[in-house]
Amino acid sequence: VCVDLSLYMSMLAPLRAGFRCALARTAAYTRSYSTESLKRTSLYDLHLELGGKMVPFAGWEMPVQYPDGVLKEHMHCRSSSSLFDVSHMGQLHMTGKDRIPFIESMVVGDYATLPVGHSKLSVFTNEKGGIIDDTVITNAGDYLYVVVNAGCADKDIALMKDRIKAFKSKGGDVNLDIIEDHSLIAVQGPKTQEMLQKFCKSFDLSSMGFMTSHVVELNGIPCRVTRCGYTGEDGFEISVPSAKAVKLAKDILQTGEVRPAGLGSRDSLRLEAGLCLYGHDLNEDITPIEGSLAWLIGKRRREQGGFPGASIILDQLKNGVSKKRVGFVSTGAPAREGAQFTNDKGEAIGAVTSGTLSPCLKQVVGMGYVTTPYSKTGSQVQVVVRGKAQPATISKMPFVPHNYKK
Repeated sequence: VCVDLSLYMSMLAPLRAGFRCALARTAAYTRSYSTESLKRTSLYDLHLELGGKMVPFAGWEMPVQYPDGVLKEHMHCRSSSSLFDVSHMGQLHMTGKDRIPFIESMVVGDYATLPVGHSKLSVFTNEKGGIIDDTVITNAGDYLYVVVNAGCADKDIALMKDRIKAFKSKGGDVNLDIIEDHSLIAVQGPKTQEMLQKFCKSFDLSSMGFMTSHVVELNGIPCRVTRCGYTGEDGFEISVPSAKAVKLAKDILQTGEVRPAGLGSRDSLRLEAGLCLYGHDLNEDITPIEGSLAWLIGKRRREQGGFPGASIILDQLKNGVSKKRVGFVSTGAPAREGAQFTNDKGEAIGAVTSGTLSPCLKQVVGMGYVTTPYSKTGSQVQVVVRGKAQPATISKMPFVPHNYKK
């Protein structure tokens, strides 16, 4: 449970240091994009109206924070409800009678048995077993609704198009449509369902479990609503026609219960929840097993394989790996990405991939990779920050319990 915000007044300096770590992670997505090439979501003008501080992110101009600041945004999401613009993420529809065999030829998840109206997290893999991207895929009945990360959307789409061409050449029936006329709004926090139900007169949102999806009307606007998110809190991601996105966002914010939140708090929230950020905690040289994501691979896929890198990944499932993604807690300054883990002899045993000072725990938390002998929960290690080794303990994740709808 998050403690009261007033308890943090004496901790503002270290908290700001922690949030600088979170904000710095957004910079990694900005280096390959010029200002002139940046895209804007349909909510761009609303962000400015709300006082959002805009930064380049994955080729888009996105709000990193609003006047309340990252800390208050973080705490409000944990206690009430917050609105995030995630329209920069790629939304795709996959159709054709062979869409399930096709998608299973690219990701590790089992979608042949996924019921209509249900969603599942998975990863695209390469022939080395490395993770190309993580994705949430929904069985929408006569099509698959696929959401991919903004920073990977271009390469994901190019790869899918290339694989579709080869698949069709062998008689397969599958098509890919990029959904460019819809925005994506995430509303997250324990009061979200109660608030959103006010706009949904014809459907009982409480009937939706975690990772389920339905097309409903919100204030008369047809939207695909998926009960999921990236904060560890209960909430929904709303795919809404872009022409109506500003209206819907304003209606939600005008309830008085919901406040806008930016990339900074989204990063600190997901880190407390133990959720990976692609390009930092996962990449094309890390397999699902090394990334502690073996749970993504169900029994049938383990038995049958059929996804890129299956021989390597299935061998790792059987025989283990040399390094693993772990969570850690520490005292002292927040550890930035790249900080080294060492053992009690000062020998390097891994590196940090994400770290911050948790507003809910008042403690440094993070994740990274260590050699397997040190990956057991409770293992005592050190993390080197600004040349100084400080004690750290390998910890279970999430750091803050998930609050998903059961």
